[in-house]
Amino acid sequence: MKKIPLIVKILLGFVLGTAAGLLTARLASSELTNSLISFISPFGDVLVAMLKMVVYPIILFSLMYGAASMPLGSSGRVGMLVTIWYAATSLFATVFGVAMAFLMNPTMSSGAEKIAAGNASAVSAMTSSTEAKTLTDFLLGLFENPFAALAEGKFLPIIVFAIMFGLCARYILDNASTNEKIKKNVQLVIDFCDGAQQVSFKIIDCIVAYFPYGIFALSFANFARNGVLLFGPYARITLCVIVCVFLMITLVYPIAVAIFCRENPYKVLAKFRQPMLTAFVTRSSAATLPMSFLACDNAGIDRKLSSFSLPMGATVNMDGVCVHLPVFVILAANMFGHELTLLQVGTLCVSIMFASIGAGGIPGGSVFLLFMVLEAMGLPSEQVTFIVALALGINPILDMFETACNVTGCNICTYIVSRMTKDNKVTS
Repeated sequence: MKKIPLIVKILLGFVLGTAAGLLTARLASSELTNSLISFISPFGDVLVAMLKMVVYPIILFSLMYGAASMPLGSSGRVGMLVTIWYAATSLFATVFGVAMAFLMNPTMSSGAEKIAAGNASAVSAMTSSTEAKTLTDFLLGLFENPFAALAEGKFLPIIVFAIMFGLCARYILDNASTNEKIKKNVQLVIDFCDGAQQVSFKIIDCIVAYFPYGIFALSFANFARNGVLLFGPYARITLCVIVCVFLMITLVYPIAVAIFCRENPYKVLAKFRQPMLTAFVTRSSAATLPMSFLACDNAGIDRKLSSFSLPMGATVNMDGVCVHLPVFVILAANMFGHELTLLQVGTLCVSIMFASIGAGGIPGGSVFLLFMVLEAMGLPSEQVTFIVALALGINPILDMFETACNVTGCNICTYIVSRMTKDNKVTS
């Protein structure tokens, strides 16, 4: 089993679970089907529970360490340009993803009522958490007691605190007037965050080993309960995400290259085909970094720039996440009859932008962040769990395209900044 790639085992678990669920729904009596679902579904629920367990420390420590590792003054205007570019592309990708999700409108279609009836625990009545909130309530909700937010599972306050903590730690270290003892203590805190982040990643490795079995159980329960009604939504979700990623890579990034570099954008894209392919296969921005460095070297990009831009991008630039997550949010809204207000759409964009920073360049990172986005939209935990269960089944396929988009964005950003600097449009 160790010789079989993990992605093959995950896809195998999904296919076998789907097949077993469909056969059960078609051939077994309702009593036997319910008994099998009751026996098998807890093995899938355990996977969801483990993901929810680790997502909080991953986001907290990754953002603390990531923000603290960004040089505020030493990188000059070039470093600032890289940071602004990543923020701008993440914002654009988020808005683009939300717009495309509304346009393609993923939904359960005619099977929504039956699915809702068959998953009573997942479609319980909306609680008070869905009551309309003002902009003031939203802003105040960003700045809460971080320890209370951790205990209550409120992601946005955790993210805001983590970023502020990291940036302030970086400021203390970069401030020449700071006492050396204080700098040493702050560096110890940053090193602790790095160590805690690495331990959290190791926990993920353990969880990922259980993925094939958990996904088998989740797929079985979903398809045994709902039958062929799930095929339509999966096809539409897959199509929506792939179309968004395809347009980002073949249209949005080339337009940016044409505007800022005045070169043939598709020749530029061809220079980064190897890291794009590596990202597609490995599903990890971090694992693709060596190929990205090599491609940037071959493209004539100064290693000083790529050494800053690419690792930073592997942590904070997740355009694929930004176009991927809205699809499941709109699916949830359609499925559970949750009408999104303009304020909630704005909240969705902000949540996805922050979530993309916490993806951490790990395979399947968007699944960990789907919890945050759905809960930020006010969905109760039962509905969040159900949507994440759906996402887990199709995520190995979507994650390939998503990661390819992430890595393409990192390399294109580095290339554009390099050319702008070389042409003396920006000076360091």
